[in-house]
Amino acid sequence: MITRLFKGLLLGLVLGVLAAAALVKGLGMNPSFVEAGGSLVAYTAALGTGALVGLVAGKPIWAKGAWIEALLKTFFGALLAAGGMLALQKLATFTVDLSAHGLGSGTPGNLAFLALPAIATVLSVFFEIDNTGDDEPAEKGGSSGSRAAKSSKAPNPKLRAPAASSSEGDALDADEPAPSRTAKK
Repeated sequence: MITRLFKGLLLGLVLGVLAAAALVKGLGMNPSFVEAGGSLVAYTAALGTGALVGLVAGKPIWAKGAWIEALLKTFFGALLAAGGMLALQKLATFTVDLSAHGLGSGTPGNLAFLALPAIATVLSVFFEIDNTGDDEPAEKGGSSGSRAAKSSKAPNPKLRAPAASSSEGDALDADEPAPSRTAKK
């Protein structure tokens, strides 16, 4: 579970920073959502980031048999990201100045390089922890642990050579294997 938590943290940060970089550096937008077009741009960016995280985090869309789960995570990830953007814009009212690094200044909900990585990280951690990690379906007849137990059992008693009868006069020790029929009497 700890590894999934760290995977979610790393994946969310990377996806959030890539989404913010695509907006700011790739499209040439202002790093502040207020100066780039306001709430419409902020919520659109959050929806896109949430959908991207839903496709990749947890069980990714390219995993075998995961396309329905990934599409559901994409839809609800986009909705949760929009809710996260609303929460960031309403609740985080303090000002952050990242203009020295060329990333703008303003509240965290209005800065692309703070809001999108925060939203992506929360969603990614949620989807990774929710993922059970059962990528392979259980085998018919039990798990791999029972297969190991089956292989350590003694061979089938019907396949052993029959024991010599006591009428032959040979006393058989219980620890010794039964002699074969072709043994000399």
